[in-house]
Amino acid sequence: MTETYLFDPPAQPALALVGEAPKFPVRRIFCVGRNYAAHAAEMGNEVDREAPFYFTKSAHTVCPSGSEIAYPAGTRDCHYEMEFVVALGGDLFQAEGTEGMEAVLGYGCGIDLTRRDLQGQAKEKRRPWDLGKDFEDAAILGPITRRDAFGEIADQRLKLFMDDREMQSATLDEMVWSVPEILSHLSRFYRLTAGDLIMTGTPAGVGPVHPGARLEGRIDGLEPVQVTIANA
Repeated sequence: MTETYLFDPPAQPALALVGEAPKFPVRRIFCVGRNYAAHAAEMGNEVDREAPFYFTKSAHTVCPSGSEIAYPAGTRDCHYEMEFVVALGGDLFQAEGTEGMEAVLGYGCGIDLTRRDLQGQAKEKRRPWDLGKDFEDAAILGPITRRDAFGEIADQRLKLFMDDREMQSATLDEMVWSVPEILSHLSRFYRLTAGDLIMTGTPAGVGPVHPGARLEGRIDGLEPVQVTIANA
């Protein structure tokens, strides 16, 4: 029996796979908070070395690289955060050690846009961060490169440029929690599966964007991620 709907369901968010025709359908987006010590310090926080912590973005916050987007609504202080993104191509639950890497399909570049003023207000009132993190075009994502083509995660350089000026620079080995550790911990609480993305945190140097800004994020061995903020 064919199902009918009251209105057309939204299109499936998906990302390009480098060198391949099929696209990667995005199911869920998990984000790791405070995973670079220098960024935690610049935000006035300390790293919790007991365990990583997370927030989420809806799949429909996905914005493909190369887009032009409007300045986010409801904020006067929207920030960029450049991140290394892990894309899962298999199921994962209660992984131990490095077992979680078997479920990794590949990696990509991502920019986590954050309405910093709204996030700050939520923190002050000890409320969830949803208004600050989960909004239209808040997850700007580049194409996915297969894990084997990228190689081992090591000291690859991560950078973000705004209007051709370097704003963020770090290496992946500066992450407090490694990708295997994140996958092992996160899979204790969720049955992870193909289509899930993990944005692994941002280094120091975050800051505000402005209408007309051009952002480009780069990680050695991956396709860059680019976005333009439209003029008001």
